[in-house]
Amino acid sequence: MAFSLIIFLLFCCCGNVQLTEAQQLVQGLSWTFYDSSCPRLESIVRNRLKKVFQDDIGQAAGLLRLHFHDCFVQGCDGSVLLDGSASGPGEQAAPPNLSLRAQAFRIINDLRRRVHRRCGRVVSCADITAISARDAVFLSGGPDYDVPLGRKDGLNFATINETLANLPPPSSNTGELLTALAAKNFDATDIVALSGGHTIGLGHCTSFTDRLYPTQDPTMDKTFANNLKAVCPVANSTNTTGLFTSDQDLYTDRRTRSIVTSFAINQTLFYEKFVIGMIKMSQLSVLTGTQGEIRANCSVRNSDNLSLSSVVEEEKGSWSAF
Repeated sequence: MAFSLIIFLLFCCCGNVQLTEAQQLVQGLSWTFYDSSCPRLESIVRNRLKKVFQDDIGQAAGLLRLHFHDCFVQGCDGSVLLDGSASGPGEQAAPPNLSLRAQAFRIINDLRRRVHRRCGRVVSCADITAISARDAVFLSGGPDYDVPLGRKDGLNFATINETLANLPPPSSNTGELLTALAAKNFDATDIVALSGGHTIGLGHCTSFTDRLYPTQDPTMDKTFANNLKAVCPVANSTNTTGLFTSDQDLYTDRRTRSIVTSFAINQTLFYEKFVIGMIKMSQLSVLTGTQGEIRANCSVRNSDNLSLSSVVEEEKGSWSAF
């Protein structure tokens, strides 16, 4: 049986998660960071995303994945949002990021405009990305939870090689995942829980057709494999559906199988561990205090933004629709 099938229904109902493990916050982050400077921040983001997801719920998966890809590469600093520059191609040009939804980047910048118009330029793109990921989970039927805030936006993007080195491919087996993510202080429970995020999205056929062609993976359920072949009739199909090798292997590997099973039979436990993993991930190598900046445009560093003054003036103007 496939991991994705086991946990497919884990996001079927929503509710606040009460954490049983104390959350250690990185210095500079706070649960109440914008209470004075932008008290309506989270309602602005959530209300807008409700409308976005009503039109296209697929954008929820795109925003969640954007947060993952930002945090795993040089920390949650909004670096994945940056366009490339004269210094070289940005993180978006790296192979793992080529399938990030273009609309996800536009949504983050739209949210940034809305927030800055209401509050001034006090909220970072990195924080907006983190809040959007939480709302993507909740508005898709997953758990609701608080997000620690106070991140600053990074001044540089990672190289393509650095990006490749920090984003495990969907073909990774459990051993490779455990080794790679242990360096980021994730344990086996964190890895299985965070992989549950795949249940609100779709995978590209090319991410797993090596398990179907030329020879079918013997560990895959035959009926399920036939269904996948119907969606992905050739190895290089551009269609989308579920199941990565990494997900299947988490169920197959004896080191993680019991964790997968425990989450499958106990949704409350899964929600709790998923939230703990998300909060832990959202604090990876964050910039706070005097580090970094608050970008006036999420895709451009302030030093490269020739129209920064006019952008700031625009944001002080009246509230308007997207």
